[in-house]
Amino acid sequence: MPQNQKSGAAAVEYGLETARRIAKVLGATKIGNSRSNEYSLNGKRIVIKCARATTNSVGVPYHMLERLDAVIGSFETETGTYELYEMTPKMFNENMRPTRSKGASSGRVGMVRKSTFINKCKRINTVKL
Repeated sequence: MPQNQKSGAAAVEYGLETARRIAKVLGATKIGNSRSNEYSLNGKRIVIKCARATTNSVGVPYHMLERLDAVIGSFETETGTYELYEMTPKMFNENMRPTRSKGASSGRVGMVRKSTFINKCKRINTVKL
């Protein structure tokens, strides 16, 4: 089902809050403004992108990829845990497709499927929030 403005705003809030909670578990430190999922972890600049169990991809703004050391894909499981995978920005760029959004993210965000993270990246952690 496509998102509308209300469901999109709810998804953004879910992603920000879930990333904040995951960062705390990992020991990551917030970087930048409160409307970003960018953190510092073990000297690396990362972004934590979160997806509910029914969501099959995560998106990162193109301009953000240029300053990251890693993209952490955090995927909710049917049991409520989150499986975390680490992908390099280069790999993200090589595997991304443009968002289908017609809104503000149109032409600005690249999407990578959950299956790409699972099949091409190392699982780095399982987190129970």
